[in-house]
Amino acid sequence: MHLIKKAFYIPFLLFISVAAFSQKGSEYYETFDGYLTGRVYLSKKYTSVALEGPEGTQTLRYRPNSLTTMGVNASYKSLSLTLGTGFGFLNPNRDEKGKTRSFDFQTHIYTRDWVTDLYGQFYRGYYLKDVGTGGAADDIYYLRPDMKANIVGASVYRLFNGEEFSYRAAYLQNEWQKKSAGSFLAGVEVYMGRVKGDSALVPSEVASYYPQAEIKRMRMIEFGPGAGYAYTFVWNEHLFATGSATINGDISFVKEETADNSTNRVSFSPNATLRAVAGYNSERWALTMSWLHHSANARGQSSNQDYRIKTGDFKITIAHRIIPGKKLKRDLDAVTDLIP
Repeated sequence: MHLIKKAFYIPFLLFISVAAFSQKGSEYYETFDGYLTGRVYLSKKYTSVALEGPEGTQTLRYRPNSLTTMGVNASYKSLSLTLGTGFGFLNPNRDEKGKTRSFDFQTHIYTRDWVTDLYGQFYRGYYLKDVGTGGAADDIYYLRPDMKANIVGASVYRLFNGEEFSYRAAYLQNEWQKKSAGSFLAGVEVYMGRVKGDSALVPSEVASYYPQAEIKRMRMIEFGPGAGYAYTFVWNEHLFATGSATINGDISFVKEETADNSTNRVSFSPNATLRAVAGYNSERWALTMSWLHHSANARGQSSNQDYRIKTGDFKITIAHRIIPGKKLKRDLDAVTDLIP
């Protein structure tokens, strides 16, 4: 794990996706497997932590001061290269929210019949906004530079109608969904997470309002089956909107720790993953706005109020597809042929 130590940074990511997929399309979508796709994107990732309070008490929502990044991406078959940075003009008033150091790995693999999500997120440095209960005014933030949140997990879902419905058209821009279609999904997920601070997670000024007042560390392990549905509405072949929701019935194992002791609790914990995309698609161009959100809920022995760890990514993408020349295609094929 490498923690980014500067507020302005240039992340460089080179990764090879080894997921195999069918190269033929259908009357519902067209596949551009032999095309080179270039993208310009704007992205905002997050991993937030919320502590619910009793009825009538506001939820404490800890947010990271993460960067909005801009970058470029190029992909050919299963090879992808991304370069991005968090420009200053995209992140105004950054110092007021404190510093967040993070390593955020999210990858989402869409094959013809399967959807796989992988998460590895490590954050340090959070803030509370509009903490009326924490003694801060609307324009002042309660900072927790000591607070850490880590989550590692994966989910795998079977897509039952991959012959008509394409996630790749919405999220990867290497297919074009021409007709409306949907699909049921079924699968399983597993997540491990930890939230901790050098002192109690609840601010001392409002400790009397929250039963989790003395908790300084929470650990969780959750796993269970899930099901959902995804649908793409297409208008006039080019404009589309995609929505997807999966609900998991997880078993949750939670350990809460105070300065003096620890307690454990096993409970039922329903979690959800939401996806939404809208935009324009054609043979050469695509413009999409996408949002992916996962919520992991946990309940400790201290109360029946949930801890909620929310992870996600909001992205705007402009993509252009071209047919590579013979020499470039030969060189790219030589690289992709090395991939198992």
